[in-house]
Amino acid sequence: MALGGGTFTSQNKVLPGSYINFVSAARASSSLSDRGVAAFALELDWGEEEAVFTVHHEAFQQDSQSLFGYDYTHEKLIGIRELFLNARTLHLFRLGKGVKAQNTFASARYSGTRGNDLKIVITKNADNPSDFDVSTLLGNKKVDIQTVSSATKLINNDFVQFKTGATLAVSAGVPLTGGTNASSITGDDHQTFLDKIEAFSFHTLGCLTTTEAVKALYTAFTKRLREDIGAKFQTVLYKVNSADYEGIISVENKVTDAGVNESSLVYWVTGAEAGCPVNKSNTNKKYDGEFTVDVNYKQMQLQDALKAGKFIFHRVGDEVRVLEDINTFVSFTQEKNDDFKYNQTIRVLDQIANDIAVLFNTRYLGKIQNNPSGRIGFWNDIVKHHQELEQIQAIEDFNADLVTVEQGDSKKSVVVSDAVTVTNAMAQLYMTVSVK
Repeated sequence: MALGGGTFTSQNKVLPGSYINFVSAARASSSLSDRGVAAFALELDWGEEEAVFTVHHEAFQQDSQSLFGYDYTHEKLIGIRELFLNARTLHLFRLGKGVKAQNTFASARYSGTRGNDLKIVITKNADNPSDFDVSTLLGNKKVDIQTVSSATKLINNDFVQFKTGATLAVSAGVPLTGGTNASSITGDDHQTFLDKIEAFSFHTLGCLTTTEAVKALYTAFTKRLREDIGAKFQTVLYKVNSADYEGIISVENKVTDAGVNESSLVYWVTGAEAGCPVNKSNTNKKYDGEFTVDVNYKQMQLQDALKAGKFIFHRVGDEVRVLEDINTFVSFTQEKNDDFKYNQTIRVLDQIANDIAVLFNTRYLGKIQNNPSGRIGFWNDIVKHHQELEQIQAIEDFNADLVTVEQGDSKKSVVVSDAVTVTNAMAQLYMTVSVK
């Protein structure tokens, strides 16, 4: 994000980069980038600390035990499973810093309570009694075994770091103890995450907090990056009071399962919004996760929720479904009308902003002359990109003649005028039947 970006009111930018505005028209690689990338900060019992690490869906399924300390099916990983029902990549940050469990022979690779479930078993090697078989167990599962003559020969594994100065001795199992999670999570911990995640690209950012100050922190971060930096993403929060912004999605429903955060639907929504194709909507999408969702709402409450910009689930027969795929923007104006409340609209606009910025920054910035032929080339790439959007029915009635690429106020600036009509999924049926 070192290059300039965001919106503009006059052609006075200093940094090289792409500055793109979206407004509503008055009413009477040019290739598309993939979606599916989410970002999250979580309290965990195990895992890398003080850094953002990236997990892909396949790695989560195959390596969840080394990454998070638990098997893929464990109840502790329900939330991440929910997110990966629709997302393909997760940029994850572990909130806070705990204490590592340890014993005479080793210390846990990471801090956290899961380290207390580790133990070291040492036996004499059957073939060479002067050697030792050193096994690392997580719970009752053997996750590593090494045959060595002394502790200096031991190699650290995914779960422990061995103390090479220890004296090996036969043991039926020495547990690691003293592992703790962070004692408390503060707004500073979330700020540390936001400072680090700013360098990454993603489609949705999720946060489970129920603390108003932390929600405000994420809201301000989202507005700053969308408007000033040009990083186009949406943030999913739980029961936001007054965001009124197309970049913020407010999940209204709570989950009623014991022992989990009532805001845990944020996992699923974050993944669903990240993974939703640019030409699709999550309206009426079936909730296929594992949580029990509170959908005890009357018709009038559902109507009021939509008017207030709340992302809400409701019951349809025996299923739980998204009522409408909307964000918190409700203060409509002539320049930003009610089209901007629909997340499908924002996905299309963000896709355009991200793709054209990448196109310009990688193919044109500092490489192509700002002359008629260079601007024609840029125009061709923009038109080709938009035609792909039209082909997949993300936009409609695209008119290439409405796209102009001209020199700006300085010799190095380029001014683009663009116009698109975003397609949205059917949501309402009005039907009149005449009976004769």
